[in-house]
Amino acid sequence: MPHVFVILFFLVLVATISTWIIPPGQFDYQQVDVNGTMRELVVPGSFHYVDRAEASPVGIIDFFCSFHRGMIASAEIMMMIFIVNAAFGMIIKTGAFDCIMGALLRKFDGKEKILVPMFFLIYALGASLFGMWNDFNGLIPIMVGLGIALGYDALFGFSIIELGIGIGFFAAILNPYTIVIAQSIAGIPVYSNSGIRIGMFVIFSAISIWWIFRYGKKIKADPSKSLMLGEKTKFQFDRNELVKLKVGFREKLVLLDIVVCLAIIMYGFLKSGWGTIQLTGVFLMMGIIAALIYGWSPDKIAEEFINGCADIVFGALIVGIARATLVVLQDGVVIDTIINTLANQLVGLPSAVAAQGMLLIQTMINFIIPSGSGQATTIIPIMAPLGDLIGVSREMTVLTFQMGDGLSNLLWPTANIAIGCGISGVPLSKWWKFFVPLFGILYVTQMLTVVFAQVFLGF
Repeated sequence: MPHVFVILFFLVLVATISTWIIPPGQFDYQQVDVNGTMRELVVPGSFHYVDRAEASPVGIIDFFCSFHRGMIASAEIMMMIFIVNAAFGMIIKTGAFDCIMGALLRKFDGKEKILVPMFFLIYALGASLFGMWNDFNGLIPIMVGLGIALGYDALFGFSIIELGIGIGFFAAILNPYTIVIAQSIAGIPVYSNSGIRIGMFVIFSAISIWWIFRYGKKIKADPSKSLMLGEKTKFQFDRNELVKLKVGFREKLVLLDIVVCLAIIMYGFLKSGWGTIQLTGVFLMMGIIAALIYGWSPDKIAEEFINGCADIVFGALIVGIARATLVVLQDGVVIDTIINTLANQLVGLPSAVAAQGMLLIQTMINFIIPSGSGQATTIIPIMAPLGDLIGVSREMTVLTFQMGDGLSNLLWPTANIAIGCGISGVPLSKWWKFFVPLFGILYVTQMLTVVFAQVFLGF
């Protein structure tokens, strides 16, 4: 597989070329109160083409400038990756993390069949019930380290948390950022038909946990089958050495530091509307407190902080480079044209086929609008009335939006998976090798879910 930067470069190039081929166009937007929050929604039927004089295609200079602008647009997320990694890097350098990992190994030795589903479900339920995703990013180093310490690899540990979050987010039961917004805009009762979502959560979680164990069993039997073979990972642990380590007073203080800071983050996200900036600030505080507990000088803290940032340059840059795709599509004013064209392909199709088409379109659109709430406010006002015309219920419209938006967050480089890979040190290309076959299985299962909902639930 080509280097991930090469792949992203050509994706941006294709997007740039598309601005010369696709006519520019826009929807009109209006401010609407959605559950007490004013949001910009598309006005159905308002799409119109824009004169080329108002929207020029992206030229060669702007193409190369888009990478810089993509990094600027992604600066908040990139800085989060740098600082979170540097903060955990300091904790690892103190040695406290090793002792904590050793305690976990002693407690759960030989109990992977309990440990993996337990952690997976914690992350999945957080995403499914509360829409948590970035809130869990600080725990990625712990899970990567645990995967290695258990005798697997970094990808095994990373898959537990990333699949857990992703499956929970896409098979969401109460997610306020997707379910509540989409159902409110579609004009159907909030949290209606939760039964099918609970069933989805159980089925898709079971498939994903099976896939994780399948990979783990393969590399335990033959370590050369590890997709991380030959990759330098940021978290290297020797199981035999870890189990010998004891948790002393300083290690307990560091553990308390981690737990308290994570509790503050959870509270801030759920109760105070925090974002990535506040998350980043709390993690920086956590790292500095851990360093001070171990008596580090200010100069040593600064040096190790820089080292932690240096280790994650590759992962952070992925986010900015991927964002360049959206930059050129926005500059060429073709995003709305793409959405309108895709939606129009459903007209005249049988309702059963149109519902599958909605699922595919939602999956594709998530590449250019990777925000769940942002996609809901853009797509649902278009798809809901369109569904009325072609015989697809609004419940089905919301369901296909939920599935198409959620699962592809684990696939597209413009979505959350790029952030997770950046923090974990797992190359995006390695993740794709692990996940793409599972994506195929889950996508087919989604299609069957759509059929079931139409045939047996009357969607």
